[in-house]
Amino acid sequence: MGHRGERASCLPLLLLVLLLLALCRGRIVRVPPGPLIRVVGTEVAIPCSVSDYDGPSEQNFDWEFSRDTDFVRIVSTWDSTFTSEEYQKRVGRGDIKLRRSSNDAVELVIRNIQPADQGRYKCSTPSTDATVQGNYDAEVQVKVISDGLSVSGSKARSSASLRLSEGDSFKLRCSATTASPEHTHLHVTWQVRSGSSWRDVLSLTHEGKFQPGAGYEERYRSGDVRLDTGANDTYRLSVSQASSADGGAYRCLVSEWVRGADGSWQKIQEKSVEIATVSIQRTDVVISTSNVSVTERDSLDLTCNITTDRSGIFQAEVMWYFSASPDDTLSDAQLLLSMDHDSVVSDSTLISLSHVDRNSYRLLVRDVDVEDSGYYFCEAAIWVPLHNGSWHKVVERTSAPVSVVVTALEPDYDVFLNASKTPKFSDDPTELNCRITNVQDTEANIRFSVSWYYRQRLPGDDAEPEELLASMDADWALLPGDRARERIQNGEIILSKKSADTFSLRIQWTSESDRGDYFCVISAWSRHRNNSWVRSKDVASASVNIFWATQDYTLTVEAVKLKPFFVAGHTFEMTCKVSSKNIKTPRYSVLITAEKPLADQSSPNGTTRIISLSQDSVVRLEDWTDQTRVDGVVLEKVQENEFRYRMYQTQISDAGLYRCVVTAWSPGGGGMWREAVNGLSNPIQIDFQTSGPVFNVSVHSDSPTIYQGEVADLLCIVTMEGMPLEPDDMSFDVSWFAVRSFALDREPILLASLDRRGIVSQGRRNGSSELSLERISPLEFRLRVHGCEDQDFGNHYCLVTPWVRSATGVWQREPDIRAKPIFLSVKMDVLNAFKYPLLIGIGLATAIGLLSCLIGYCSSRWCCKKEVQETRRERRRLMSMEMD
Repeated sequence: MGHRGERASCLPLLLLVLLLLALCRGRIVRVPPGPLIRVVGTEVAIPCSVSDYDGPSEQNFDWEFSRDTDFVRIVSTWDSTFTSEEYQKRVGRGDIKLRRSSNDAVELVIRNIQPADQGRYKCSTPSTDATVQGNYDAEVQVKVISDGLSVSGSKARSSASLRLSEGDSFKLRCSATTASPEHTHLHVTWQVRSGSSWRDVLSLTHEGKFQPGAGYEERYRSGDVRLDTGANDTYRLSVSQASSADGGAYRCLVSEWVRGADGSWQKIQEKSVEIATVSIQRTDVVISTSNVSVTERDSLDLTCNITTDRSGIFQAEVMWYFSASPDDTLSDAQLLLSMDHDSVVSDSTLISLSHVDRNSYRLLVRDVDVEDSGYYFCEAAIWVPLHNGSWHKVVERTSAPVSVVVTALEPDYDVFLNASKTPKFSDDPTELNCRITNVQDTEANIRFSVSWYYRQRLPGDDAEPEELLASMDADWALLPGDRARERIQNGEIILSKKSADTFSLRIQWTSESDRGDYFCVISAWSRHRNNSWVRSKDVASASVNIFWATQDYTLTVEAVKLKPFFVAGHTFEMTCKVSSKNIKTPRYSVLITAEKPLADQSSPNGTTRIISLSQDSVVRLEDWTDQTRVDGVVLEKVQENEFRYRMYQTQISDAGLYRCVVTAWSPGGGGMWREAVNGLSNPIQIDFQTSGPVFNVSVHSDSPTIYQGEVADLLCIVTMEGMPLEPDDMSFDVSWFAVRSFALDREPILLASLDRRGIVSQGRRNGSSELSLERISPLEFRLRVHGCEDQDFGNHYCLVTPWVRSATGVWQREPDIRAKPIFLSVKMDVLNAFKYPLLIGIGLATAIGLLSCLIGYCSSRWCCKKEVQETRRERRRLMSMEMD
């Protein structure tokens, strides 16, 4: 209840506050706080604005004036009849007018205000509001004072003319006083006019602060531009180190300021007077000569002229510069020679600097060189003496660059190129001689070098761009080009200087890619003063074409069998005769190949390379692998173009087609041989007519599916058909292979082999199982795999090579026979695999259970036993209250 009463008592107070705020909001008319102090004869602008109003955005204003009590209507923005008769003439002439600055602000402008205009001015606005709220007028007091400001130049002169030289100093004075009855401050500004507009140089503001104009800040800080005050209200402008930009008309602009009622400064009037016109004579530095062209070994003469109207004592400092580009700055240019203001010249041997007259300085460069071509310019500085005897630099100028071209003394000569050796075949040598002829106007300081070029000739009139083969510099050091770099380093191309006027190019072994046009360029080099060599002239020779007619190589090979009939065990003999055309001094290499029957192809393409003889008569066994018959094949050179092949103790496995593969070689570069063309002879067939036995091979196993760890037995059984043989007349090479896949899509792995002599060899395997291979009968061979593993599965087969002894006692090798593979599957015995782990697990579980029971019993028996004590109860009798 108490809280509700407090809220009820605060509600009327809140409503009262809101009502007061609503009543306080309304139209506000503002004029500047007074009094406004103005000077007689000046223009006055009194602003008036309105805010917080309703209605249209553009508001109207009425102005009235009162000297005592009654107000007189002056002017209105909306009623042309508002002006009273007293002000109609002044309003009509425009001396009094309204100037609108925005929709809600205007200014009352009175030109040439007089003492009679002193009084109160009221600005009012007609109401456009729905309700009358706020103020609709405002008044301001205007006070008109007499003009007490006086501005004049020095010595009562309104204008003067000063002619100065660049770097001089000058001073200008003006006087400014005020006799205003009010407390006013003066603002003095020195201005210069170089065109149509005035720009500020330096100001002393009405607040007593110095303010340099735009572009004069650095000179003001350095003290070159100062403003000093003196006696009799004088203001002196001092300018040092005058430049051409300081020329123009100078005036002294003085404004009078007064502090208003709100504390801000207001400018009440402004006057100016022109003091002087200053003209600055620019100091120019020029080189008397424009672009110069001189001949090598002559002298270069340049003069630097300083143009100035300075008549006093001064000295010039001159520096000559050289640059390769006209756009280089002084920091990038090379200083040639200098002369300071004491006429001390820096030392130089071939360059001299002399003082011709007061304003001219001569540069002389003797014995000019081509390297002296470039741009020359001079920099001059004017020094004047000071009163203390020291010298002061007042101006510095740089001339425009002058282009100097030094024409080299070019020798006159011709170049002749001829071929002393031309090739007729590939790999023949080529030699070209480049000779200098008709040499004229050469000196001891001239030497010659050569550059060799190659241009490939295309069909028709087209030609490829020339390629640099090699060149020589002024020291005759060889510079190989990209095309011939490797051949020059290998000695295949030799460049030499045979004599003082002859250079030679020799290609030791010319190839077909070297056919084309060759020409040489002779370069003349001139020695400069610093002993360096500069190329001054190039003369090219006429081109020489290197070409020879080429024909296709032809090679014919004929094979002939010397013995038309022979049997197994005899010697096979054949010859290969070779003939060639269009090959220069050929040599031949011979390769004997054999095409075996389909059942006995030891090579994937069906062709076996047996033996070869190189062009240097080096014999090499190629794919001949029969170790018992290493010396059973012979290839020899009978004549230059005839070769003979012999094969001793031929066997039935040697049956097939034999050919001679001949390669013709021609001499190449560096003593090497280059392959020219290949040829293949006609085939010679070896065919044995025999009625011997026919062998077959099969693989058998009683248990193709076994468990891990067991032994796998595989039998390779050889059967024979036809004519029977004694066991001593036949022998077998047996090899066992395994393919670790179901589809025979992998490479076979050699497991073990047993040759006909009984020697067993095993292949390399990754498993831990053991292998054994044995002969259990003349036609049966057993392979055992002990301790089989998972990786022993797969297709297994045997490869048998029969050997049969002929009637002459020679062992003949029969074609290899491959048995059909049998798949060996290895399984895992689950019971045996898990028997021992189960027993071990049951034993461990039983032991752990018994141990747990024992630990529980011991803990309950000894560790966790507690004695229970009975709580003792005391028996006491009650005591009476009187005994307490």
